[in-house]
Amino acid sequence: MHTVRHSHASILLEKGVALTTVSERMGHSSVSTTADIYSHALRGKDEEAAEIFGKVMQSAREAVKATKVN
Repeated sequence: MHTVRHSHASILLEKGVALTTVSERMGHSSVSTTADIYSHALRGKDEEAAEIFGKVMQSAREAVKATKVN
């Protein structure tokens, strides 16, 4: 049963469910407990966040450029 519980939390985190939500589902007393236990599932999320932010900034630059041309 523990393996299913661990897999459940890991999958949710890998799919982008908020850490606070997973922590509540697991019944942990604090989000830091969840983060400590499931940190392996959070690796790579920083890279994903940086990529998303980069795309947003690129779109903003293109919008500003288009405005200046017109």
